[in-house]
Amino acid sequence: MNSNVENLPPQVLRLVYKEVSALAADPPEGIKIYPSEEDITELHTAIEGPEGTPFAGGIFRMRLVLGKDFPAVPPKGYFLTKIFHPNVGHKGEICVNVLKRDWKAELGLRHVLLTIKCLLIHPNPESALNEEAGRLLLEDYAEYASRARLLTEIHAMGGPGGTSGAPQDPNDGPQPKKHAGDPTKRGPGGAPVAALGNGANAASNSSSSNSSNSNVVGKKKTDKKRALRRL
Repeated sequence: MNSNVENLPPQVLRLVYKEVSALAADPPEGIKIYPSEEDITELHTAIEGPEGTPFAGGIFRMRLVLGKDFPAVPPKGYFLTKIFHPNVGHKGEICVNVLKRDWKAELGLRHVLLTIKCLLIHPNPESALNEEAGRLLLEDYAEYASRARLLTEIHAMGGPGGTSGAPQDPNDGPQPKKHAGDPTKRGPGGAPVAALGNGANAASNSSSSNSSNSNVVGKKKTDKKRALRRL
């Protein structure tokens, strides 16, 4: 989707930048914000699946797109993580009143994000985009919850093939092994472990050499005594 930065008036862009910066600094509970420096009109977020719902434990990526008529016209919301929910279409589009007839310019993006998170707790089958999910929610909640939970485990929990989440922490995952001579590893007295090992080997070699020299000197003395006796 094309950026609308050039289509929005400067005063609107300033307000959007201010609100997005405030959201990033103090996000709503259970929601992470990933603003784009290149395109302030597209806001990426990650929403934690609420406890007590089939979405618990999942991380659902979502984006809000601000059109050229924002804030007179509400933003559009899309789930990027696949989810089985009555109010989310097959392409990820979100149907919620705050993004339609209940929208007011003064509501702001924080209110939109909180409303979408609440939608995971209280789906609205009367405005279903996913008709199968809406029907199961009304007729067979256990089956609905089972289907929603299955897709959460597959797509929102970061397993093989999963699409959940936020950018990876560079500290996550296996770390490179340190070399055996790592200078950060210290032994007694603050000496490097590798240096201590080399010192021990040197001491051992010196001891062996001294013992060998002592044996040679002792043999020479014995030979000298034997020669004197013959005289």
